[in-house]
Amino acid sequence: MDERFIRSLGALEEKELAALREKKLLIAGCGGLGGYLAEYLLRLGVGELVVADPERFARSNLNRQLWCTEESLGRFKAAAAAERAALVAPDCRFTGHICRLDGKTLPGLLRGCDAALDALDNVESRRLLKAECDRQGIPYVFGAVGGWVAQAALSLPGDGFPDKLYPEDHVQEDRSVLPFTCALGAAMEAALCVRFLCGRRVEPGRLYSFDLERIDLQHIKL
Repeated sequence: MDERFIRSLGALEEKELAALREKKLLIAGCGGLGGYLAEYLLRLGVGELVVADPERFARSNLNRQLWCTEESLGRFKAAAAAERAALVAPDCRFTGHICRLDGKTLPGLLRGCDAALDALDNVESRRLLKAECDRQGIPYVFGAVGGWVAQAALSLPGDGFPDKLYPEDHVQEDRSVLPFTCALGAAMEAALCVRFLCGRRVEPGRLYSFDLERIDLQHIKL
């Protein structure tokens, strides 16, 4: 085994690490959640990652987005992700797409993926991603952050998630988010995804919500 994965052994079995090297995942969005997600999955040795994001880094991203620096301001987030991947895990088949996630781009981005991880920041895009995952029979890992709260859930095709979480008239008024909330939210998503891909028990449709201000974890079946 490659020495870089030695410290993963014990928590994960060698056969599970080998299984992750055979997986292809989509990370939808490369900002606060997406940057940490990519970092974690690269370091776990996932074989192929597809990242998609249309935006460039702005100064307002500096408070929470892992790869946003004074030097990277104005650069495309997906391009920065590809550069980071080459430094951390050059053997990972990594593709960064500078594009919006919509009905035209999602079918191709998801083709052949074993799971999709949601690192988006709006409900409309989440619904589009989930709908295409359902059409292709792909598991969807939900993630959302706001203020001090991080949420994550595993959703299987046809279960009606995230419509059960967001009403049709949902409006997100508070746009605040803290850096450690993003890191925790991505960790929760990555853990759910890895457990599922390794064949460990994960209950689909259960929403995990962690409030870092109160240090309180709640979970509900949707």
